[in-house]
Amino acid sequence: MKNHCQNIHDISQSRQSQRNDTDPDWRARLPAQYVDAVVPPQHFKRFREYEINAVRCVGYDADDQPCHIAHQVELTRPVSDDDEEFYEIVSYQEEMAAWRLRDDRWLVYRSTATDQCASPRSFYTLSPDMPR
Repeated sequence: MKNHCQNIHDISQSRQSQRNDTDPDWRARLPAQYVDAVVPPQHFKRFREYEINAVRCVGYDADDQPCHIAHQVELTRPVSDDDEEFYEIVSYQEEMAAWRLRDDRWLVYRSTATDQCASPRSFYTLSPDMPR
């Protein structure tokens, strides 16, 4: 029986349902006070990592310049409650979203979780450069 907390797992499941081939909700983490200050994307390119659970999306403006970037990464590890049956749990999770402001700075949102039972730590910051 799995006795680990479900925080990260629940978040992971909701994100899995969002990972389809439609355009992403690029406003999902954007604070309301910045809605009019960002350059809206016109089209997106999506990249998937096949060896780990990771996806990256880049939104481009009308001049084909990046104006929105988002990535999500989950690392898993095998665990066992009885040393006979193993299952995977999420051991590290990271989410990043960034929007180019009209003054060419970037508003960056980051969230990381390193413990199955702890809430993710999240913050916003302004950057002069596009995050990588």
